[in-house]
Amino acid sequence: MNNAVIRVEWYKLFRQSRTWYALGALLLLQVVLLLNAWYQGASLLDIFLENLKQSFHFQGELLNGHLLVYIVLNTMWFHLPLILMIVVSGMLTSEMEAGTLRTVMMTGISKGRYIRSKFTVAILFTVLVVILVALTSGILSYLIFGVGDLFVFHGALNFFESNDAFLRLFLAFAAGSFSMVFFSVVSMLLAVIFRETVKTWIVAAFFLIVCNLLLQMQLGEGWFRRLFFVNLNDTWQMFFEYTINWSAILWNLIFLAGYILIITAVGIWWFKKTDIE
Repeated sequence: MNNAVIRVEWYKLFRQSRTWYALGALLLLQVVLLLNAWYQGASLLDIFLENLKQSFHFQGELLNGHLLVYIVLNTMWFHLPLILMIVVSGMLTSEMEAGTLRTVMMTGISKGRYIRSKFTVAILFTVLVVILVALTSGILSYLIFGVGDLFVFHGALNFFESNDAFLRLFLAFAAGSFSMVFFSVVSMLLAVIFRETVKTWIVAAFFLIVCNLLLQMQLGEGWFRRLFFVNLNDTWQMFFEYTINWSAILWNLIFLAGYILIITAVGIWWFKKTDIE
């Protein structure tokens, strides 16, 4: 029964035009980034690294697929979670506003099973989108720009050889999926609370903006700073430190997974106690 409900949710999700618009927007965003790099990237890199090129030898072109994939990774700060929050929250609010939720409840499905299927599909869809972004950005970037050394500025200017860069980018996408799932389940919780599409989207966007602002501030000290969910959402960036702190990354992802479970549990509880209008 649970699998049947989840299959229905997948079907409804991909019947919504907003899902396809969102996927199209993500692909178009990558194309725009590639075009921008094609027209302006090389000249900007030459200016930025002019002095370094006189002192160091770099393998391949610095404007390469690795750098472009890293630029796409940086959509995880705002663009990607925003699009995911819009699609995921719409899975629930659209049914609430259309009145089809009452019809669904009349089929005999329990409220708990219904909302659990929503959260399950939201999480799986988010992971799927991150994989698609990683694949499309990698295919487009490497086909057009090839490979080479990667340089990033993360506290300091770090350079990574091509093979090392590929592994770090792969791991960054994997870690970033935790952050994207976090924002997706938050948007589903907001949909449970506010019920209306526009209200949910506004609050979700506000939440995302505040999280990014607080992340820049790095509030707190000690364990509070380590446990504060806002400070966990840039864990994927830690793979671009010269020496990877595996222990810190592992604990950050464990804490983030804990927040995801808590938010999901709260969303399920809230929905079960809410009257269906």
